[in-house]
Amino acid sequence: MRSGKLKILARPKLDSPRVLLGFSGWMDGGDVSTGSIKWLIDKLGAEKIAEINPEGFYIYNLPGSMEISALFRPHTKIKAGFIKSYQTPENVFFCNEENNLIMFLGKEPNLAWQEFAECIFSVCEQFGAREIYFIGSVAGLVPHTRGPRMFCSVSDANIKAGFEKYQVKFTQYEGPSSIITYLFTQAGEKGLSMASLVAEIPAYVQGYNPKCIETVLRWVCSILGLQVHLDELRSVGDEFEKRLAEVVEKQPELAGSIQKLEEDYDNEIFDSEMGDLKKWLEQQGIRLD
Repeated sequence: MRSGKLKILARPKLDSPRVLLGFSGWMDGGDVSTGSIKWLIDKLGAEKIAEINPEGFYIYNLPGSMEISALFRPHTKIKAGFIKSYQTPENVFFCNEENNLIMFLGKEPNLAWQEFAECIFSVCEQFGAREIYFIGSVAGLVPHTRGPRMFCSVSDANIKAGFEKYQVKFTQYEGPSSIITYLFTQAGEKGLSMASLVAEIPAYVQGYNPKCIETVLRWVCSILGLQVHLDELRSVGDEFEKRLAEVVEKQPELAGSIQKLEEDYDNEIFDSEMGDLKKWLEQQGIRLD
């Protein structure tokens, strides 16, 4: 099935490109999914090559309170009585030829997942892509003073070993799924391999999180071999953490909870990644618990 909702805008010269997906919605805490893609699009000077017509994929008129229904409706701007803009969800593919990379920035659809997925698979087919990656995030018990935990899911056992060297945790999960899960179930039938790269970020930090975005991008750039300087983003992340520390300092109860998270996080890292050192220290009569 080929969806009529996909519009190809340009045909750059690519050789088996990788496709990197970012979605707002289900797994975009801290704007890690969309923020990472936006940052790469900007820094790589990527150009728009395709788009998906949003009609039929989204619920606009959800019954309920104004606060709830407002989350689903298109956004508009009116000035002096004149409508200046009316924005429906955008789903756009960008391309950077130098890195042989296609990037998708969009909003997770509410409806017609099969047809939406076909649009993504059609882009892969038309441009010769064989690998799909998703960047995402979930909220968890991670202190903001540490790096986010990194989780990975793969569509094919043959590619799992390639991720083990990055010391990722492989996902253990049961519960509601996302469009990404659906793409996983279909990728193999399309001759595609797929991996999700998901960060577990601090649940108590709301809004754009540049520190987590920078950490995830370093991970992604290493895996995909992208030569992108992240120093500017690191500076923004450091300033963000500094401001957050000032807020936490004024709230002793929160500071105590974060200290407990730090201890649990450090013990987990020590047990899982430095087990040999811990064993040696115990042999010398030095205990850390």
